[in-house]
Amino acid sequence: MRALVLFSGGVDSTTCLAMAIDKYGKDNVTALSVSYGQKHTKEIEASDRIGKYYGVEHIYLDLEKIFQYSDCSLLSHSDKEIPKESYSEQLKHTQGSPVSTYVPFRNGLFLSSAASIALSRDCDVIYYGAHADDAAGNAYPDCSSDFNKAMGDAIYIGSGNRLKIEAPFVNMTKAEVVAIGLKLKVPYEYTWSCYEGKDKPCGVCGTCIDRREAFKANGIVENWDK
Repeated sequence: MRALVLFSGGVDSTTCLAMAIDKYGKDNVTALSVSYGQKHTKEIEASDRIGKYYGVEHIYLDLEKIFQYSDCSLLSHSDKEIPKESYSEQLKHTQGSPVSTYVPFRNGLFLSSAASIALSRDCDVIYYGAHADDAAGNAYPDCSSDFNKAMGDAIYIGSGNRLKIEAPFVNMTKAEVVAIGLKLKVPYEYTWSCYEGKDKPCGVCGTCIDRREAFKANGIVENWDK
């Protein structure tokens, strides 16, 4: 069995990578990192460092042009400010629509691209780190269990019943993801979550807030002032 892991260099995807390596062995795991026109390179830098730490095959893919028409606040060509509040607070202003940091159908594109690469690399399964906190309230609809099932069915059928999707955290909170990663000794100190690309995490964007709370729930306070 071989696995391909969608790998951003963040907490969730790095935990996925650790799980796949634990199950299949590093020689049977390929990490796939995707550039999509984000405002900084911190994610890619983190993924490179973690890929080398684990010694896995690491592939890069550039999908920036696909998102050139989007005004998502995460993208380099957007002049929108990244919100400085939790996802639950952001959703109060969207009337049920996705938050401004939702990149249009990003996970759909990532999974479709990953499926093509996975089949070419003789992989049997794609891992990705969608979790329930991101899907809650429709903040990121392409992280939901319904989306995961639909994409899983499409890829399985479209691959001639060869390739499956594994989203181990789709019904878990981020705190539960971190708990699993701690048991697997994931090098979380190498991961990057912040939507800003500064030297240190901003601490106030949605993903920084989620990360801090997830580690706090596991009895860990990260020092971002180092």
